[in-house]
Amino acid sequence: MPIHPTAIIDRHAEIDATADIGPYVTIEGQVRVGPRTKVFPNAFLAGWTEIGADCQIHPGAVVGHVPQDFHFSGERSYCRVGDGTIIREFASVHRGTQPESWTTIGKRCFLLGYSHVGHNCELGDEVKVYNCTGLSGHVIIGDCAIISGYSLVHQFVRIGSYVMVGGGTRITKDTPPYFMALGESECVGYNAVGLKRSGKFNREEIAEVKLSYRTLYRSGMTFGRAVEALAEQVKTNTGRAILEFIRAPSKRGIIGPPHPAGRNAAQAEDAEAAEI
Repeated sequence: MPIHPTAIIDRHAEIDATADIGPYVTIEGQVRVGPRTKVFPNAFLAGWTEIGADCQIHPGAVVGHVPQDFHFSGERSYCRVGDGTIIREFASVHRGTQPESWTTIGKRCFLLGYSHVGHNCELGDEVKVYNCTGLSGHVIIGDCAIISGYSLVHQFVRIGSYVMVGGGTRITKDTPPYFMALGESECVGYNAVGLKRSGKFNREEIAEVKLSYRTLYRSGMTFGRAVEALAEQVKTNTGRAILEFIRAPSKRGIIGPPHPAGRNAAQAEDAEAAEI
Protein backbone atom coordinates (compact mmCIF):
# COMPACT_ATOMS: atom_id res chain seq x y z
CA MET A 1 0.00 0.00 0.00
CA PRO A 2 1.19 3.58 -0.63
CA ILE A 3 2.99 6.12 1.49
CA HIS A 4 1.88 9.49 0.17
CA PRO A 5 4.78 11.67 -1.00
CA THR A 6 3.72 14.51 1.32
CA ALA A 7 3.92 12.30 4.43
CA ILE A 8 6.90 12.92 6.73
CA ILE A 9 8.26 9.62 8.03
CA ASP A 10 11.09 9.36 10.56
CA ARG A 11 13.93 7.15 9.33
CA HIS A 12 13.62 5.10 12.54
CA ALA A 13 9.95 4.28 11.93
CA GLU A 14 8.89 0.82 10.76
CA ILE A 15 5.95 0.86 8.36
CA ASP A 16 4.50 -2.46 7.20
CA ALA A 17 4.48 -2.84 3.43
CA THR A 18 0.69 -3.26 3.46
CA ALA A 19 -0.01 -0.13 5.54
CA ASP A 20 -1.56 2.95 3.92
CA ILE A 21 -0.09 6.32 4.97
CA GLY A 22 -2.09 9.30 3.73
CA PRO A 23 -1.20 12.88 2.77
CA TYR A 24 0.54 15.12 5.29
CA VAL A 25 0.83 12.42 7.94
CA THR A 26 3.73 12.96 10.34
CA ILE A 27 5.40 9.93 11.94
CA GLU A 28 8.11 10.92 14.39
CA GLY A 29 10.41 8.56 16.28
CA GLN A 30 10.49 4.79 16.52
CA VAL A 31 6.87 4.22 15.58
CA ARG A 32 5.74 0.85 14.24
CA VAL A 33 2.68 0.64 12.01
CA GLY A 34 1.23 -2.84 11.48
CA PRO A 35 -0.22 -4.67 8.49
CA ARG A 36 -3.19 -3.17 6.63
CA THR A 37 -3.44 -0.22 8.99
CA LYS A 38 -4.65 3.00 7.39
CA VAL A 39 -3.39 6.37 8.65
CA PHE A 40 -5.55 9.18 7.29
CA PRO A 41 -4.36 12.67 6.29
CA ASN A 42 -2.83 14.96 8.91
CA ALA A 43 -2.59 12.34 11.65
CA PHE A 44 0.44 12.53 13.97
CA LEU A 45 2.18 9.45 15.41
CA ALA A 46 5.13 9.88 17.72
CA GLY A 47 7.52 8.35 20.22
CA TRP A 48 7.94 4.66 20.91
CA THR A 49 4.49 3.75 19.64
CA GLU A 50 3.19 0.44 18.30
CA ILE A 51 0.10 0.44 16.08
CA GLY A 52 -1.29 -3.05 15.45
CA ALA A 53 -2.80 -4.61 12.35
CA ASP A 54 -6.01 -3.43 10.66
CA CYS A 55 -6.23 -0.19 12.62
CA GLN A 56 -7.60 3.14 11.41
CA ILE A 57 -6.05 6.43 12.54
CA HIS A 58 -8.30 9.21 11.24
CA PRO A 59 -7.52 12.82 10.26
CA GLY A 60 -6.03 14.98 12.98
CA ALA A 61 -5.64 12.15 15.49
CA VAL A 62 -2.57 12.22 17.75
CA VAL A 63 -1.11 8.95 19.03
CA GLY A 64 1.96 8.50 21.23
CA HIS A 65 2.68 12.18 21.85
CA VAL A 66 4.25 13.36 25.12
CA PRO A 67 2.00 13.20 28.21
CA GLN A 68 0.25 16.21 29.71
CA ASP A 69 2.13 15.86 32.99
CA PHE A 70 4.40 18.44 34.62
CA HIS A 71 6.60 15.62 35.95
CA PHE A 72 7.49 14.41 32.46
CA SER A 73 10.97 15.41 31.35
CA GLY A 74 11.49 13.46 28.15
CA GLU A 75 12.00 9.94 29.48
CA ARG A 76 11.57 6.97 27.18
CA SER A 77 8.00 5.69 27.52
CA TYR A 78 5.60 3.81 25.28
CA CYS A 79 2.18 3.59 23.67
CA ARG A 80 0.52 0.51 22.19
CA VAL A 81 -2.66 0.32 20.10
CA GLY A 82 -4.13 -3.16 19.59
CA ASP A 83 -5.26 -4.77 16.34
CA GLY A 84 -8.44 -3.52 14.74
CA THR A 85 -8.73 -0.37 16.83
CA ILE A 86 -10.28 2.74 15.29
CA ILE A 87 -9.19 6.21 16.42
CA ARG A 88 -11.40 8.91 14.96
CA GLU A 89 -10.85 12.58 14.13
CA PHE A 90 -8.80 14.66 16.57
CA ALA A 91 -8.74 11.99 19.27
CA SER A 92 -5.51 11.88 21.29
CA VAL A 93 -3.63 9.07 23.03
CA HIS A 94 -0.55 10.02 25.07
CA ARG A 95 2.30 7.76 26.03
CA GLY A 96 3.37 6.98 29.62
CA THR A 97 4.96 9.45 32.01
CA GLN A 98 7.37 7.33 34.05
CA PRO A 99 10.44 5.86 32.33
CA GLU A 100 9.66 2.60 30.50
CA SER A 101 5.94 2.86 31.31
CA TRP A 102 3.09 2.23 28.88
CA THR A 103 -0.23 3.54 27.71
CA THR A 104 -2.11 0.58 26.24
CA ILE A 105 -5.22 0.34 24.08
CA GLY A 106 -6.61 -3.15 23.52
CA LYS A 107 -7.91 -4.82 20.39
CA ARG A 108 -10.96 -3.59 18.46
CA CYS A 109 -11.41 -0.47 20.57
CA PHE A 110 -13.25 2.57 19.23
CA LEU A 111 -12.12 6.05 20.27
CA LEU A 112 -14.48 8.62 18.80
CA GLY A 113 -13.82 12.20 17.77
CA TYR A 114 -12.09 14.52 20.24
CA SER A 115 -11.82 11.84 22.91
CA HIS A 116 -8.65 11.77 25.03
CA VAL A 117 -6.76 8.86 26.57
CA GLY A 118 -4.23 10.18 29.07
CA HIS A 119 -0.80 8.86 30.00
CA ASN A 120 -0.51 5.38 31.50
CA CYS A 121 -4.12 4.45 30.81
CA GLU A 122 -4.92 0.78 30.23
CA LEU A 123 -7.92 -0.07 28.06
CA GLY A 124 -9.01 -3.66 27.53
CA ASP A 125 -10.42 -5.10 24.32
CA GLU A 126 -13.50 -3.68 22.57
CA VAL A 127 -13.72 -0.59 24.77
CA LYS A 128 -15.72 2.31 23.30
CA VAL A 129 -14.90 5.88 24.30
CA TYR A 130 -17.37 8.30 22.77
CA ASN A 131 -17.02 11.87 21.54
CA CYS A 132 -15.34 14.50 23.72
CA THR A 133 -14.80 12.12 26.63
CA GLY A 134 -11.61 12.55 28.65
CA LEU A 135 -9.71 9.82 30.49
CA SER A 136 -7.16 11.20 32.93
CA GLY A 137 -3.85 9.50 33.62
CA HIS A 138 -3.62 5.95 34.97
CA VAL A 139 -7.27 5.09 34.28
CA ILE A 140 -7.93 1.35 33.85
CA ILE A 141 -10.94 0.17 31.83
CA GLY A 142 -12.02 -3.47 31.42
CA ASP A 143 -13.11 -5.25 28.26
CA CYS A 144 -16.27 -4.15 26.44
CA ALA A 145 -16.95 -1.12 28.63
CA ILE A 146 -18.73 1.87 27.08
CA ILE A 147 -17.91 5.44 28.15
CA SER A 148 -20.53 7.70 26.60
CA GLY A 149 -19.89 11.17 25.23
CA TYR A 150 -18.81 14.23 27.19
CA SER A 151 -17.87 12.16 30.23
CA LEU A 152 -14.86 12.82 32.46
CA VAL A 153 -12.91 10.13 34.30
CA HIS A 154 -10.63 11.09 37.20
CA GLN A 155 -7.04 9.84 37.33
CA PHE A 156 -6.43 6.38 38.83
CA VAL A 157 -10.08 5.37 38.45
CA ARG A 158 -10.85 1.75 37.56
CA ILE A 159 -13.86 0.88 35.40
CA GLY A 160 -14.81 -2.78 35.16
CA SER A 161 -15.69 -4.90 32.15
CA TYR A 162 -19.09 -4.32 30.49
CA VAL A 163 -19.69 -1.14 32.47
CA MET A 164 -21.98 1.40 30.80
CA VAL A 165 -21.24 5.04 31.65
CA GLY A 166 -23.98 7.46 30.60
CA GLY A 167 -23.33 10.67 28.71
CA GLY A 168 -22.01 13.66 30.61
CA THR A 169 -21.02 11.59 33.65
CA ARG A 170 -18.21 12.56 36.01
CA ILE A 171 -16.50 9.42 37.29
CA THR A 172 -14.32 9.99 40.35
CA LYS A 173 -14.59 6.51 41.89
CA ASP A 174 -14.12 2.93 40.73
CA THR A 175 -17.12 1.34 38.99
CA PRO A 176 -17.45 -2.45 39.41
CA PRO A 177 -17.94 -4.65 36.35
CA TYR A 178 -21.35 -5.01 34.70
CA PHE A 179 -22.86 -1.94 36.41
CA MET A 180 -24.08 1.40 35.05
CA ALA A 181 -22.89 4.85 36.14
CA LEU A 182 -24.50 8.22 35.61
CA GLY A 183 -24.28 11.79 36.90
CA GLU A 184 -21.82 12.43 39.73
CA SER A 185 -20.31 8.95 40.15
CA GLU A 186 -23.69 7.35 40.89
CA CYS A 187 -24.38 3.66 40.29
CA VAL A 188 -27.86 3.54 38.77
CA GLY A 189 -28.21 -0.14 37.92
CA TYR A 190 -26.63 -3.08 36.17
CA ASN A 191 -26.02 -3.34 32.43
CA ALA A 192 -28.75 -5.88 31.65
CA VAL A 193 -29.06 -4.93 27.99
CA GLY A 194 -25.31 -5.05 27.35
CA LEU A 195 -24.92 -8.43 29.05
CA LYS A 196 -27.79 -9.96 27.07
CA ARG A 197 -26.65 -8.55 23.74
CA SER A 198 -23.11 -9.83 24.22
CA GLY A 199 -24.32 -13.43 24.18
CA LYS A 200 -21.56 -14.33 26.65
CA PHE A 201 -23.62 -14.54 29.85
CA ASN A 202 -26.28 -17.07 30.80
CA ARG A 203 -29.40 -16.35 32.87
CA GLU A 204 -27.76 -17.49 36.09
CA GLU A 205 -24.85 -15.10 35.61
CA ILE A 206 -27.08 -12.15 34.76
CA ALA A 207 -29.28 -12.95 37.76
CA GLU A 208 -26.21 -12.90 39.97
CA VAL A 209 -25.15 -9.51 38.60
CA LYS A 210 -28.62 -8.20 39.47
CA LEU A 211 -28.37 -9.75 42.94
CA SER A 212 -24.96 -8.13 43.40
CA TYR A 213 -26.32 -4.72 42.45
CA ARG A 214 -29.27 -5.08 44.82
CA THR A 215 -27.08 -6.26 47.68
CA LEU A 216 -24.51 -3.50 47.29
CA TYR A 217 -26.77 -0.56 46.48
CA ARG A 218 -30.40 -1.32 47.36
CA SER A 219 -30.26 -3.44 50.51
CA GLY A 220 -29.87 -0.60 53.00
CA MET A 221 -26.78 -2.22 54.51
CA THR A 222 -23.53 -0.35 54.94
CA PHE A 223 -21.24 -0.98 52.00
CA GLY A 224 -18.80 -3.04 54.06
CA ARG A 225 -21.58 -5.25 55.38
CA ALA A 226 -23.07 -5.56 51.90
CA VAL A 227 -19.73 -6.81 50.56
CA GLU A 228 -19.63 -9.45 53.31
CA ALA A 229 -23.17 -10.53 52.44
CA LEU A 230 -22.32 -10.68 48.75
CA ALA A 231 -19.33 -12.91 49.46
CA GLU A 232 -21.73 -15.47 50.94
CA GLN A 233 -24.10 -15.31 47.95
CA VAL A 234 -22.05 -15.39 44.74
CA LYS A 235 -21.60 -18.72 42.98
CA THR A 236 -20.55 -17.87 39.41
CA ASN A 237 -17.28 -16.50 38.07
CA THR A 238 -19.21 -13.43 36.94
CA GLY A 239 -20.37 -12.72 40.47
CA ARG A 240 -16.91 -13.41 41.85
CA ALA A 241 -15.45 -10.90 39.37
CA ILE A 242 -17.56 -8.15 40.99
CA LEU A 243 -16.38 -9.17 44.45
CA GLU A 244 -12.73 -9.35 43.40
CA PHE A 245 -12.93 -5.90 41.79
CA ILE A 246 -14.33 -4.36 44.98
CA ARG A 247 -11.73 -6.03 47.18
CA ALA A 248 -8.79 -5.08 44.95
CA PRO A 249 -6.55 -2.14 45.97
CA SER A 250 -8.12 1.19 45.05
CA LYS A 251 -6.91 4.78 45.11
CA ARG A 252 -10.37 6.24 44.55
CA GLY A 253 -12.85 4.05 46.44
CA ILE A 254 -16.01 2.47 45.01
CA ILE A 255 -18.87 4.33 43.35
CA GLY A 256 -21.95 4.95 45.50
CA PRO A 257 -25.72 4.87 44.88
CA PRO A 258 -27.67 7.82 43.49
CA HIS A 259 -28.81 10.44 45.96
CA PRO A 260 -32.39 9.55 47.02
CA ALA A 261 -33.70 12.96 46.00
CA GLY A 262 -31.57 13.24 42.87
CA ARG A 263 -32.62 13.00 39.27
CA ASN A 264 -30.99 9.56 38.86
CA ALA A 265 -32.90 7.84 41.68
CA ALA A 266 -35.83 6.93 39.40
CA GLN A 267 -33.51 5.19 36.94
CA ALA A 268 -32.10 3.12 39.80
CA GLU A 269 -35.63 2.08 40.74
CA ASP A 270 -36.26 1.00 37.15
CA ALA A 271 -33.02 -1.01 37.11
CA GLU A 272 -34.02 -2.89 40.25
CA ALA A 273 -37.32 -3.89 38.64
CA ALA A 274 -35.76 -4.84 35.29
CA GLU A 275 -36.51 -8.27 33.89
CA ILE A 276 -33.60 -10.66 33.35
